[in-house]
Amino acid sequence: MTDQSAPKERSGGEEVIAVDADDEPQGLVDRLEAHTGDGIRHRAFTCMLFDEQGRVLLAQRARNKRLWDTHWDGTVASHPTEGQTQIEATEERLEEELGVTPDQYGDLEITDRFEYKRYYLDEGLEWEVCAVLTATVTDPTLDPDPEEVGGTLWVDYEDLWENPRNYRQLRTCPWFDIAMRRDFRGDST
Repeated sequence: MTDQSAPKERSGGEEVIAVDADDEPQGLVDRLEAHTGDGIRHRAFTCMLFDEQGRVLLAQRARNKRLWDTHWDGTVASHPTEGQTQIEATEERLEEELGVTPDQYGDLEITDRFEYKRYYLDEGLEWEVCAVLTATVTDPTLDPDPEEVGGTLWVDYEDLWENPRNYRQLRTCPWFDIAMRRDFRGDST
């Protein structure tokens, strides 16, 4: 069980890749600096793992996350490091956060990319060019890291989109909402 009184993570000292609106690298910036004040546009990704029944695996962000703590997200989301592809970064986060290894899923691919900027309370913001990746799980065995994940939930993806009132108790992350909206409206690339 995660200590609810633990301080929220502070991201200083780590670097993210600053990018222009076309996702072209503009150098490295401190992660905390990219997420505070007016923010700095940077590269990110979100991944949605699906099972063979069309359900998406949602993961609740741990309470110690500085931004969007306890909100529900697609399966994982993060930032690639310098020299790392979006696919490599996604594989790494799937294993670190959920204990899911590449032999448990297939067809991991980038399906979309979009830019967004959203503020979260008085804690900071996300200003990202976000790649969306998807894959299909053949072995749904999970081993979540409680420092990263507060809970997991398999949800029928179409039902989540078509009947949002049924899921209104799930506060979802803005990047997941955007990715899902773009997917169902046919805006994805």
